[in-house]
Amino acid sequence: MEAHPIHFKPADRIADFKPYFFATLNLRIKELKAKNIDVIRLDMGSPDMPPADFIVDTLVSSARKDNTHGYAEAGGIPAFRKAAADYYQRRFGVSFDPQKEVLGLIGSKEGLFNLCQSILNPGDIALIPDPAYPVYEAGVKIAGASIYRLPLLEKNDFLPDLDLIPGDILQKAKILFINYPNNPTGAPASLSFFEKVVEFGRRHHILIAHDAPYVDTCYDGYNAPSIMQVEGAREVAIEFNSLAKSYNMGGWRLGMAVGNADVLKYLYTYKSQLDNSHFTPIMEAGVTALTGDQDWLEERNGIYQQRRNIVLKGLREVGFTAKTPPATIYVWARLPEGENDSVAFCNRMLEEIAVSTTPGAIYGEHGEGYLRISLGTPTPRVDEAMQRVVNWLKQ
Repeated sequence: MEAHPIHFKPADRIADFKPYFFATLNLRIKELKAKNIDVIRLDMGSPDMPPADFIVDTLVSSARKDNTHGYAEAGGIPAFRKAAADYYQRRFGVSFDPQKEVLGLIGSKEGLFNLCQSILNPGDIALIPDPAYPVYEAGVKIAGASIYRLPLLEKNDFLPDLDLIPGDILQKAKILFINYPNNPTGAPASLSFFEKVVEFGRRHHILIAHDAPYVDTCYDGYNAPSIMQVEGAREVAIEFNSLAKSYNMGGWRLGMAVGNADVLKYLYTYKSQLDNSHFTPIMEAGVTALTGDQDWLEERNGIYQQRRNIVLKGLREVGFTAKTPPATIYVWARLPEGENDSVAFCNRMLEEIAVSTTPGAIYGEHGEGYLRISLGTPTPRVDEAMQRVVNWLKQ
């Protein structure tokens, strides 16, 4: 008897979702490489350099211990929470209670997504920048809440204009996502901007979720601030940070959230149903990263800065316009005149010269007309990629 396949439908809340952009891109690049095409990837924001040796040494030595392989404490081992608090004290001059105001995460992406599930109800509105890291939108939609988009325009230095949000939206808004230094635009934000955001959150009783994984990838003497430096910020805000970008630990999936104790408690409760914290040796290595020698980061940032300058020079030579980002590992560039479809443009670039970049449109409506280039590729390959782009567009 012939068996017929059984088809199961997805849950309504994910039925309209498409695979994450980079998952689809990875498949296409795999196909090209199978044809011996030399693809240079300037798309995904994944650091190509390893952490400092002393961080890896801690991981190895901890993993060799007999007592580090069981389930770890949910929300992070006490030493990791304390290290995160010590980092904030050293880096920003802000003190936190490690047990109440710090929460360990399996990467900040997980925390951002799970925050939505912990705080939003159907009928609530989330204020999301556009363009923005896609996880904000995904988290809100799966929580059943609605989205109101805040345009990040070049004329406003890619900062949202909170004064333009209608009153009826503010009445239902429960959370505001911001992200500085910004992905994808590379734009910075000042402490005065954060002060306005904190006052906005207090006035409208809106939680501020600040995504801050790029505060330690800075150039030209720039020193990115934290929203937590603003007086009263911990009353209306939580900040997400990640060791992925700061310490080249992308695949280690280790991050933290700090700030409002009540909100962190909700997030902890949700996570306690979902995961069993992280592998202890990874968290112990995180302690070493956060509290150990920080001097190696200056050399690392110098390498990123060199790559940034190579990218900017090449792009500007062939008609792109781009501001010089003082932080992040990205360059956000407006397409040359006459090019308006970022997806089509990036696809042509991939197919014709085997250089992979990220179309701005995947970050939102106001990302259209731009592309994002990641600096997480060895410098000689970045240089070769830009030579390909220049030769391609000069034909």
